[in-house]
Amino acid sequence: MLGSLRWQDLVDILVIAIIFHRLLLLIVGTRAMQLIKGLLTLGLVAAAARILELRTLSWFLGQTLGVLMIAIPIVFQPELRKALEEIGRGGGLWRRKKAAEKAEALSFEVSRAIGYLKGQKIGALIVLERGTGLKDFWRTAIKINSEITQELLITLFWDGTPLHDGAVIIDRERIIAAGCFLPLTENPDLSRWIGTRHRAALGVSEVSDALALVVSEERGEVSLAVNGRLSRNLKDAQVQKLLFYFFSGEESERKSLMERLQEDLQALWS
Repeated sequence: MLGSLRWQDLVDILVIAIIFHRLLLLIVGTRAMQLIKGLLTLGLVAAAARILELRTLSWFLGQTLGVLMIAIPIVFQPELRKALEEIGRGGGLWRRKKAAEKAEALSFEVSRAIGYLKGQKIGALIVLERGTGLKDFWRTAIKINSEITQELLITLFWDGTPLHDGAVIIDRERIIAAGCFLPLTENPDLSRWIGTRHRAALGVSEVSDALALVVSEERGEVSLAVNGRLSRNLKDAQVQKLLFYFFSGEESERKSLMERLQEDLQALWS
Protein backbone atom coordinates (compact mmCIF):
# COMPACT_ATOMS: atom_id res chain seq x y z
CA MET A 1 0.00 0.00 0.00
CA LEU A 2 2.85 2.39 0.85
CA GLY A 3 4.50 1.50 -2.43
CA SER A 4 1.45 2.67 -4.37
CA LEU A 5 1.51 6.15 -2.80
CA ARG A 6 2.25 8.98 -5.23
CA TRP A 7 3.74 12.33 -4.34
CA GLN A 8 0.37 13.83 -5.29
CA ASP A 9 -1.25 11.75 -2.54
CA LEU A 10 1.14 13.17 0.04
CA VAL A 11 0.39 16.72 -1.13
CA ASP A 12 -3.33 15.88 -0.99
CA ILE A 13 -3.06 14.67 2.62
CA LEU A 14 -0.97 17.68 3.62
CA VAL A 15 -3.47 20.15 2.15
CA ILE A 16 -6.39 18.44 3.91
CA ALA A 17 -4.45 18.47 7.21
CA ILE A 18 -3.73 22.19 6.84
CA ILE A 19 -7.40 22.91 6.09
CA PHE A 20 -8.57 20.99 9.15
CA HIS A 21 -5.93 22.70 11.29
CA ARG A 22 -7.02 26.15 10.14
CA LEU A 23 -10.67 25.32 10.72
CA LEU A 24 -9.91 24.15 14.26
CA LEU A 25 -7.99 27.37 14.96
CA LEU A 26 -11.01 29.38 13.80
CA ILE A 27 -13.49 27.61 16.08
CA VAL A 28 -11.36 27.14 19.21
CA GLY A 29 -12.87 29.13 22.07
CA THR A 30 -16.22 29.65 20.30
CA ARG A 31 -19.64 28.03 20.69
CA ALA A 32 -18.89 26.04 17.55
CA MET A 33 -16.21 24.08 19.41
CA GLN A 34 -18.78 22.78 21.86
CA LEU A 35 -20.99 21.88 18.90
CA ILE A 36 -18.20 19.86 17.30
CA LYS A 37 -17.67 17.94 20.53
CA GLY A 38 -21.38 17.22 20.73
CA LEU A 39 -21.52 16.02 17.13
CA LEU A 40 -18.51 13.76 17.67
CA THR A 41 -20.18 12.26 20.74
CA LEU A 42 -23.40 11.64 18.80
CA GLY A 43 -21.40 10.12 15.96
CA LEU A 44 -19.62 7.71 18.31
CA VAL A 45 -22.92 6.71 19.92
CA ALA A 46 -24.48 6.18 16.48
CA ALA A 47 -21.54 4.02 15.37
CA ALA A 48 -21.79 1.92 18.55
CA ALA A 49 -25.55 1.56 18.03
CA ARG A 50 -24.98 0.23 14.49
CA ILE A 51 -22.34 -2.24 15.64
CA LEU A 52 -24.61 -3.50 18.44
CA GLU A 53 -27.59 -3.52 16.01
CA LEU A 54 -29.70 -1.19 18.18
CA ARG A 55 -32.05 -0.34 15.36
CA THR A 56 -34.37 2.09 17.16
CA LEU A 57 -31.47 4.07 18.61
CA SER A 58 -29.71 4.06 15.23
CA TRP A 59 -32.84 5.38 13.52
CA PHE A 60 -33.35 8.09 16.15
CA LEU A 61 -29.74 9.27 16.02
CA GLY A 62 -29.79 9.24 12.22
CA GLN A 63 -32.87 11.50 12.20
CA THR A 64 -31.33 13.77 14.83
CA LEU A 65 -28.09 14.20 12.91
CA GLY A 66 -30.06 14.93 9.75
CA VAL A 67 -31.98 17.72 11.45
CA LEU A 68 -28.77 19.12 12.96
CA MET A 69 -27.13 19.32 9.55
CA ILE A 70 -29.93 21.68 8.50
CA ALA A 71 -30.11 23.66 11.75
CA ILE A 72 -26.37 24.22 12.27
CA PRO A 73 -25.84 26.74 9.41
CA ILE A 74 -28.83 28.74 10.68
CA VAL A 75 -27.98 28.75 14.39
CA PHE A 76 -24.25 29.36 13.87
CA GLN A 77 -24.53 31.80 11.00
CA PRO A 78 -22.45 34.53 12.80
CA GLU A 79 -19.63 32.08 13.51
CA LEU A 80 -19.64 30.78 9.93
CA ARG A 81 -19.56 34.33 8.55
CA LYS A 82 -16.65 35.18 10.82
CA ALA A 83 -14.78 32.05 9.72
CA LEU A 84 -15.25 32.92 6.05
CA GLU A 85 -14.09 36.47 6.72
CA GLU A 86 -10.95 35.14 8.43
CA ILE A 87 -10.25 32.90 5.46
CA GLY A 88 -10.75 35.82 3.09
CA ARG A 89 -8.30 38.02 4.99
CA GLY A 90 -5.44 35.67 4.17
CA GLY A 91 -2.11 35.19 5.94
CA GLY A 92 -1.93 35.05 9.72
CA LEU A 93 1.35 36.96 9.89
CA TRP A 94 -0.14 39.88 7.99
CA ARG A 95 -3.24 39.86 10.23
CA ARG A 96 -1.11 39.87 13.36
CA LYS A 97 0.91 42.78 12.02
CA LYS A 98 -2.25 44.76 11.23
CA ALA A 99 -3.72 43.92 14.65
CA ALA A 100 -0.52 45.08 16.37
CA GLU A 101 -0.56 48.33 14.39
CA LYS A 102 -4.20 48.95 15.32
CA ALA A 103 -3.52 48.16 19.00
CA GLU A 104 -0.58 50.55 18.97
CA ALA A 105 -2.68 53.32 17.41
CA LEU A 106 -5.55 52.89 19.89
CA SER A 107 -3.24 52.68 22.89
CA PHE A 108 -1.55 55.88 21.67
CA GLU A 109 -4.88 57.69 21.49
CA VAL A 110 -5.94 56.68 25.01
CA SER A 111 -2.51 57.17 26.61
CA ARG A 112 -2.18 60.64 25.06
CA ALA A 113 -5.61 61.56 26.42
CA ILE A 114 -4.69 60.25 29.87
CA GLY A 115 -1.39 62.12 29.74
CA TYR A 116 -3.15 65.38 28.93
CA LEU A 117 -5.77 64.88 31.66
CA LYS A 118 -3.01 64.02 34.10
CA GLY A 119 -1.01 67.12 33.19
CA GLN A 120 -4.06 69.38 33.56
CA LYS A 121 -5.22 67.57 36.74
CA ILE A 122 -8.60 66.77 35.22
CA GLY A 123 -10.29 63.85 36.96
CA ALA A 124 -11.19 60.88 34.78
CA LEU A 125 -12.32 57.26 35.05
CA ILE A 126 -11.86 54.99 32.01
CA VAL A 127 -13.10 51.40 32.20
CA LEU A 128 -11.70 48.85 29.75
CA GLU A 129 -14.28 46.14 29.09
CA ARG A 130 -12.85 42.62 28.75
CA GLY A 131 -14.67 39.28 29.01
CA THR A 132 -17.42 40.34 31.41
CA GLY A 133 -20.05 42.48 29.74
CA LEU A 134 -20.74 45.83 31.40
CA LYS A 135 -24.14 46.48 29.85
CA ASP A 136 -25.75 46.80 33.28
CA PHE A 137 -23.64 49.91 33.83
CA TRP A 138 -23.81 51.58 30.42
CA ARG A 139 -27.37 50.84 29.27
CA THR A 140 -28.71 53.71 31.44
CA ALA A 141 -25.81 56.02 30.51
CA ILE A 142 -25.21 58.10 27.39
CA LYS A 143 -24.42 55.87 24.42
CA ILE A 144 -21.45 57.13 22.44
CA ASN A 145 -20.57 54.24 20.09
CA SER A 146 -17.70 56.22 18.62
CA GLU A 147 -14.17 55.70 17.44
CA ILE A 148 -11.53 56.03 20.14
CA THR A 149 -9.78 59.39 19.86
CA GLN A 150 -7.84 61.40 22.40
CA GLU A 151 -9.81 64.55 21.58
CA LEU A 152 -13.15 62.91 22.34
CA LEU A 153 -11.89 61.37 25.58
CA ILE A 154 -10.52 64.72 26.75
CA THR A 155 -13.78 66.45 25.85
CA LEU A 156 -15.87 63.90 27.75
CA PHE A 157 -13.93 64.56 30.97
CA TRP A 158 -13.51 68.30 30.52
CA ASP A 159 -14.71 70.15 33.60
CA GLY A 160 -18.13 71.69 33.03
CA THR A 161 -19.36 69.21 30.42
CA PRO A 162 -22.48 67.23 31.44
CA LEU A 163 -20.66 63.86 31.35
CA HIS A 164 -17.41 64.71 33.12
CA ASP A 165 -18.39 63.18 36.47
CA GLY A 166 -19.23 59.70 35.17
CA ALA A 167 -17.07 56.88 33.85
CA VAL A 168 -16.31 56.18 30.20
CA ILE A 169 -16.52 52.53 29.13
CA ILE A 170 -14.60 51.38 26.07
CA ASP A 171 -13.95 48.01 24.47
CA ARG A 172 -11.20 47.01 22.04
CA GLU A 173 -12.90 48.81 19.18
CA ARG A 174 -14.95 51.82 20.29
CA ILE A 175 -16.04 54.13 23.07
CA ILE A 176 -19.26 52.48 24.22
CA ALA A 177 -20.76 55.03 26.62
CA ALA A 178 -20.03 57.97 28.91
CA GLY A 179 -21.55 59.28 32.11
CA CYS A 180 -21.68 55.75 33.52
CA PHE A 181 -22.32 55.25 37.23
CA LEU A 182 -20.42 52.34 38.78
CA PRO A 183 -20.83 50.47 42.07
CA LEU A 184 -18.56 51.69 44.86
CA THR A 185 -16.28 49.23 46.59
CA GLU A 186 -17.36 47.99 50.00
CA ASN A 187 -13.80 47.30 51.12
CA PRO A 188 -13.64 48.57 54.74
CA ASP A 189 -9.83 48.63 54.80
CA LEU A 190 -9.45 51.48 52.33
CA SER A 191 -8.05 54.77 53.51
CA ARG A 192 -10.65 57.49 53.93
CA TRP A 193 -8.51 59.62 51.62
CA ILE A 194 -9.39 57.36 48.67
CA GLY A 195 -11.85 59.36 46.56
CA THR A 196 -15.10 58.40 44.88
CA ARG A 197 -13.52 57.77 41.46
CA HIS A 198 -11.03 55.32 42.93
CA ARG A 199 -13.76 53.59 44.92
CA ALA A 200 -15.88 53.27 41.77
CA ALA A 201 -12.89 51.87 39.86
CA LEU A 202 -12.32 49.29 42.59
CA GLY A 203 -16.04 48.52 42.68
CA VAL A 204 -16.32 47.67 38.99
CA SER A 205 -13.11 45.63 39.15
CA GLU A 206 -14.60 43.59 42.01
CA VAL A 207 -17.74 42.59 40.09
CA SER A 208 -16.09 42.06 36.68
CA ASP A 209 -12.75 41.40 34.99
CA ALA A 210 -12.63 44.98 33.70
CA LEU A 211 -9.59 47.23 34.05
CA ALA A 212 -10.25 50.72 35.41
CA LEU A 213 -7.84 53.63 34.94
CA VAL A 214 -8.28 56.65 37.19
CA VAL A 215 -6.78 60.11 36.78
CA SER A 216 -6.70 61.98 40.08
CA GLU A 217 -7.58 65.68 39.86
CA GLU A 218 -5.96 66.34 43.27
CA ARG A 219 -2.60 64.63 42.70
CA GLY A 220 -2.43 64.45 38.92
CA GLU A 221 -1.52 60.76 39.01
CA VAL A 222 -2.84 57.67 37.22
CA SER A 223 -4.06 54.60 39.12
CA LEU A 224 -5.17 51.15 37.97
CA ALA A 225 -7.88 49.03 39.58
CA VAL A 226 -8.00 45.33 38.70
CA ASN A 227 -9.50 42.41 40.61
CA GLY A 228 -10.28 44.66 43.55
CA ARG A 229 -6.71 45.90 43.95
CA LEU A 230 -5.40 49.38 43.34
CA SER A 231 -2.03 50.37 41.87
CA ARG A 232 -1.23 54.07 42.16
CA ASN A 233 1.10 56.51 40.44
CA LEU A 234 1.59 54.56 37.22
CA LYS A 235 4.27 55.84 34.88
CA ASP A 236 3.42 56.83 31.31
CA ALA A 237 5.30 53.83 29.89
CA GLN A 238 3.34 51.47 32.13
CA VAL A 239 0.03 52.96 31.02
CA GLN A 240 1.08 52.65 27.38
CA LYS A 241 2.09 49.02 27.85
CA LEU A 242 -1.11 48.16 29.69
CA LEU A 243 -3.23 49.71 26.94
CA PHE A 244 -1.29 47.88 24.23
CA TYR A 245 -1.86 44.55 26.00
CA PHE A 246 -5.56 45.35 26.23
CA PHE A 247 -6.14 46.46 22.64
CA SER A 248 -4.01 43.67 21.16
CA GLY A 249 -5.90 41.06 23.16
CA GLU A 250 -2.66 39.54 24.41
CA GLU A 251 -4.36 38.18 27.52
CA SER A 252 -5.56 35.34 25.28
CA GLU A 253 -2.00 34.29 24.55
CA ARG A 254 0.02 31.77 26.59
CA LYS A 255 0.95 34.36 29.23
CA SER A 256 -2.18 35.98 30.58
CA LEU A 257 -2.72 39.71 30.86
CA MET A 258 -2.83 39.41 34.62
CA GLU A 259 0.57 37.73 34.68
CA ARG A 260 2.01 40.50 32.52
CA LEU A 261 0.48 43.20 34.70
CA GLN A 262 1.75 41.55 37.87
CA GLU A 263 5.24 41.55 36.41
CA ASP A 264 5.06 45.16 35.24
CA LEU A 265 3.25 46.57 38.27
CA GLN A 266 4.49 44.34 41.07
CA ALA A 267 6.30 47.17 42.83
CA LEU A 268 3.16 49.33 42.75
CA TRP A 269 0.62 47.02 44.43
CA SER A 270 -0.70 48.75 47.52
